Amino acid sequence: MGLSKAINFAKEKSWSRFSLFAKMNSLIIVLFVPIIIVYTYSNNVTYDVVSKELQESNTKQLTFLSSQIDSRINQMMDFSLVFSKDPNVRKFNGLNMWEDRYDHMQTRYVIQEKMMLQSGLTDIWPSRYAVYSQQNKDVISNYDKPTGYDEHYLKQNMSGKWTYSDGQSGYPGKTKAFYWFYSDSIAPQGTFTGSDLVVEASFSYENIQNMLDTYKAGGQGDPFFYHKGDKPILNRSADQRLTGDLITYLNEHSPDNSTQHVVKLENKNYLVSSVKSTNLDWYLVDVVPLDRILGPISGSRNLFYVSMLLLFVVGISASILLYRNVQQPIKKLIKGLRRVQRGDYTVRLHSDDQNEFSFLFHRFNDMSHQIQDLIENVFNEKIRAREATLKQLQAQINPHFLYNCLGYIINMAQMKDEEAVVSMAYNLSAYYRYTTRMERDTATLDDEVKLLVNYLDIQKLRNGRIDYHIDIPKEMLKQSIPRLLLQPIVENSVIHGVGKSYSSGEIRITGETTEGFCRVYIDDDGPGLSQDQQEALNRKMREPLREEMGCGLWNTNQRLIHQFGNQSFLYFRESPLGGFRTEIIWEIPAQEEYHLYTNQQGDTQHANDHR
Repeated sequence: MGLSKAINFAKEKSWSRFSLFAKMNSLIIVLFVPIIIVYTYSNNVTYDVVSKELQESNTKQLTFLSSQIDSRINQMMDFSLVFSKDPNVRKFNGLNMWEDRYDHMQTRYVIQEKMMLQSGLTDIWPSRYAVYSQQNKDVISNYDKPTGYDEHYLKQNMSGKWTYSDGQSGYPGKTKAFYWFYSDSIAPQGTFTGSDLVVEASFSYENIQNMLDTYKAGGQGDPFFYHKGDKPILNRSADQRLTGDLITYLNEHSPDNSTQHVVKLENKNYLVSSVKSTNLDWYLVDVVPLDRILGPISGSRNLFYVSMLLLFVVGISASILLYRNVQQPIKKLIKGLRRVQRGDYTVRLHSDDQNEFSFLFHRFNDMSHQIQDLIENVFNEKIRAREATLKQLQAQINPHFLYNCLGYIINMAQMKDEEAVVSMAYNLSAYYRYTTRMERDTATLDDEVKLLVNYLDIQKLRNGRIDYHIDIPKEMLKQSIPRLLLQPIVENSVIHGVGKSYSSGEIRITGETTEGFCRVYIDDDGPGLSQDQQEALNRKMREPLREEMGCGLWNTNQRLIHQFGNQSFLYFRESPLGGFRTEIIWEIPAQEEYHLYTNQQGDTQHANDHR
């Protein structure tokens, strides 16, 4: 249970780290992806089913058409076989039948009548028949033959198979047709003896065209009859250009008995189905434009994808609008609140849009301003209270300092050391003259340094181990700082540094200006603090004052911040002398920085002129 709770908590935390914009876009993607996947799968299944059904339907229709053609051809062949056994036909091929002229005419009439009746059974498939008597060198037909009996023609075509030609030789312009010859001879079919009776069955290529036209009228394709090496038989409304391209393809890829291929011609896909005729050895080929039949499915699919894309764009646009008009102001408001939480009450929010958030920003600015005023008032009151406490403590300590100095003067007077008495009295007088003047809250750094000299000279007279060095650039001495800023820090170095060790006694005060900041370093060679103690002291300077903390250094740090801004502070570290270093850093105001730069330039020019 504990592990599952931890996992759920981690998931909630990881999800909460995402912004509202990322969450909305993720939800949009999560919503669209399954829909697109399901639709794509459904569309592909539909496409495959329709395509398969189209192929099967086309194959069935084409096979049915081929069976119809073969059925009619078989009828013609059966009729030829039966017709060859007809008594009148046998009589036509008999001997001595021409003795009776009337009988001769009657026999020919009966034979022609039977052939005409068989030919006229169907309008869509007119057939032609002819009976050749080799013995009588005569022929009877139901159509107009350009020549009579031609034995060479019979021998040329007695192959036992259907042939496609233009009929008898010598007439190349005649319309081509399919021919089949049957002989009642006991010899193998396809041979020719001296007294054979030959039945010719033929039909024009127009019969195939009639069947193709009927097939095309009830379907979607463009059928034609194909045999490699012969001119194809096309339906009467065939697309000549498409058929020509397809015949070129078929000449390169010979079809099988029954095949289906998807061929791309002129950047369009076509379903090419072929069925071989059993009797004619030709291929019945149908060309179906897949794009026209399956186009509505592809069109609806593309329309769906376009719709999904538009919806996705609309969703993302709405998400972007929501991000710009809601989330960004919320983030700006949260950022401002966090800055207020960190104690920065100067933050102000601005908005160019006139909406609900501009009202919130305005109220936030009012709240921040009011809090800032309240905090500053409370802060100032606390500083005054702390300063009053400090002055009270100083008032309690200063008498001891004064008593010690007066005791020193008495001792030196008794020892007749007039120079020490005069020096102590002079420095003590100057020290108290400066500390008791409270009409101004600020003083120049030069005045503060003079006070340090008086104080350190007093301490040096009392403790001969003390040795101090002051090295502050001349241009820094004109800087205005809070009164009594340096003396408490130097006093800490004397009391807690030099005073706690019998081997130390050096105090060094240096200063510099770098990158718009003034820095004063106060070093001693006393025992100092550990690294952890230094970090703790630096951390306390950044925290609110607590009752258990000393107020002297914290008050000094707050006086720096109050006068020079948040970039000014006290910092503590190990001294190069081996003891403790206090760094006093404050930002130079813009006007004073300009004067300081001008003075530095003037000093440099004066030094160059002096050289």
